[in-house]
Amino acid sequence: MRPVAVVGIGKTAFGAFADRDLRSLAVEAGQKCMADANVSPSKVEAFYLGNFAGPSFVGQNHLAPYIAGAMGITGVPCTRFEAACASSGSAFFHAVSAVGAGLYDVVLVGGVEKMTSQPTPKVTEILAGAGDMLGEGRAGATFPALFAMIARRHMYQYGTTREQMAAVAVKNHANGAKNPQAHMRKVITIEQALAGKPIAEPLTVFDCSLISDGAAAVLIAPLERAAEFTNKAAKILGIAQTSDQVALDQKDDITTFRAVQSAGEKAYKMAGVSPNDIQFAEVHDCFTIAEIIATEDLGFVKKGEGGPYAQQGCTALNGPRPVNTSGGLKAKGHPVGATGVGQICDVVVQIRGDAGERQIPRHSIGLAQNLGGSGATAVVTILGAA
Repeated sequence: MRPVAVVGIGKTAFGAFADRDLRSLAVEAGQKCMADANVSPSKVEAFYLGNFAGPSFVGQNHLAPYIAGAMGITGVPCTRFEAACASSGSAFFHAVSAVGAGLYDVVLVGGVEKMTSQPTPKVTEILAGAGDMLGEGRAGATFPALFAMIARRHMYQYGTTREQMAAVAVKNHANGAKNPQAHMRKVITIEQALAGKPIAEPLTVFDCSLISDGAAAVLIAPLERAAEFTNKAAKILGIAQTSDQVALDQKDDITTFRAVQSAGEKAYKMAGVSPNDIQFAEVHDCFTIAEIIATEDLGFVKKGEGGPYAQQGCTALNGPRPVNTSGGLKAKGHPVGATGVGQICDVVVQIRGDAGERQIPRHSIGLAQNLGGSGATAVVTILGAA
């Protein structure tokens, strides 16, 4: 496999945009990305799109050529990937695989979701389709309920506390307040997080990610050609996608995501690094407990130590290993189909040194972890300065 680099990035703001449709969001991100890499649509050799539920949210199918055509990209393969909240992470993995294998040289990868077209109960129902509908769905279990069970079990096995989960929310809100593209730019206190509206015990509204609209895009090319597009390329050091059972009751231990562990191990091996080498990370904090578990499954801390690690400030902007400098899904927003590629953009922004108020001093190697469902799909990417 030949080395591959990210040579262009582009994102919309994440938020609730009543006056924007899905295609306009995706086109904005794609055009920003191509402009960032000084590439015209005619140079794009393939377009890979991550989108979870465009047909359910907005009634539109055949999304990849629908969006590509609006950007002036025609005559090339245009493919949509669906892997729940890891949809664009999966699109990115397969695009990197194709460029690495030599099938294409210049590939645009996008991710988009328009979620606010539906009322919250309907959004919750649509998202639940990423779980086991024959079992969990029939029982009425939504993702807040499933992650509440995960949180409760983690608390039982390891002594994790609500205060530790609240610390994740407070930290990510503080980071999001510094991110001009974040959905929620609101600083909160531990007391506010703990007193939030109950959603599914022990989770409050401050433990849950946002229902958002938004899009993100990246352009990838062989590393040997990166200088044609930018002097700020980010090399893809390692990448892996793995899977696990969809239903919680089919997992041996619901306090860990085996897919994240295996994807992380494969990405570390490909990159030739260890967890200790990762300076910062964007992880999939769909719920605060998910960030705590991610830091454990990725090997940043031992199992059961993710809660104290967050509470002690180790993942803060000024901590030894900042996590979710963007604000994470919790504050930046979670337009599910855009999240995976959005994380790649956020890591690249740090590597370039372009993160403004959120810029961290050690930023030459970062990791992105994208999760689908309650751990059935995981994509882990390690990037470094080229």
